[in-house]
Amino acid sequence: MKALLAQTRAEVRMTIRRGETLLLTIGIPVLLLVFFSLTKVTSTPTSSRVNFIAPGILALCVLSTSLVALSIATCFERSFGVLRRLHVTPLGQRRLVSAKIAGVLVTEIIQVAALAAVALLLAWHPHGGVAGGFEVAAVLVLGSAGCAGIGLAFAGRLRAEVNLAASNGLYLVLLLLSGIVVPITSLPALVQRVVVWLPSGAMAEGLHRVLGSGVGPSTTDWIALAIWAVAAPFVAARTFRFG
Repeated sequence: MKALLAQTRAEVRMTIRRGETLLLTIGIPVLLLVFFSLTKVTSTPTSSRVNFIAPGILALCVLSTSLVALSIATCFERSFGVLRRLHVTPLGQRRLVSAKIAGVLVTEIIQVAALAAVALLLAWHPHGGVAGGFEVAAVLVLGSAGCAGIGLAFAGRLRAEVNLAASNGLYLVLLLLSGIVVPITSLPALVQRVVVWLPSGAMAEGLHRVLGSGVGPSTTDWIALAIWAVAAPFVAARTFRFG
């Protein structure tokens, strides 16, 4: 347990000290929240722009941390031989993976708190109450597991430079096509049917329903999130290479 806690602290500390990671996980989401809430670049289904934008940006936080930041950092650690050395220490594979997951969750808690504070300053009025809070937490955890699985699958197979391009490219695609800042209803019908089954799309849609309308995530949202939360980490575990 001491080794796990020590490695978790190290993961969080390294995340906070990396300027490029802070930009990706805190800076960009805050800028997007403020920009899209105060401008009319995109249309929103609600009269209050921040009420639509804020839930999507919370989903973006999970996407940026669990998929992109985790994938890039882990891949460079593998490339430099760090993971191979940690793998054979008393820490072991399971506690190493657990520490990375715990580090991601701690980072996401900080992100959600910071984004919620900024959104409230922009006159955000979330719905859902206490029950909605538990639903939001469940959606974020399942979405985080699915995105982390994808990120680790990239990190475990691709070269660092290729993974850097692939992760950032996927981030931009999912940002535009997951209902995060652009309503899903604005997308072509075929794209809509695909997007709701993506981890980012299901997560954004679930958060919009709870925080924007005060209703629970749909059955499709829960099924999609559960499938990705199980399947993506499983594939990552089966294909990951430490060297």
